[in-house]
Amino acid sequence: MSSLNREAVFLILQFLDEEKFKDTVHKLEKESGFYFNMRYFEECVSNGEWDEVEQYISGFTKVDDNKFSMKIFFEIRKQKYLEALDRHDRAKAVEILVKDLKEFSKFNEGIFKEMTLLLNLGNF
Repeated sequence: MSSLNREAVFLILQFLDEEKFKDTVHKLEKESGFYFNMRYFEECVSNGEWDEVEQYISGFTKVDDNKFSMKIFFEIRKQKYLEALDRHDRAKAVEILVKDLKEFSKFNEGIFKEMTLLLNLGNF
């Protein structure tokens, strides 16, 4: 994308932010991939909004882009899994394990097995 288009996106982001269109700002940040809003990201992490965290970061990197991206996505999904276990929501924990974490087992089978064993703990 040309630098002129990039500048236009930044101006639009600035306008939307000033007019308090927060959801639109974050969608444009994610869709354009030009500006990573660390404050917004930290806020989502602090609030435990893991689906939003993963969706936001996916606008800037993909799971298989590099080892750091893989680690970020793994940690997000692991946290979702651990929180489901903490709430005693075994069904959700199993769903996260099978749908979200299974893909990482090919890189580290040991960690995946350990996480699976957590399902058996009665007093997590």
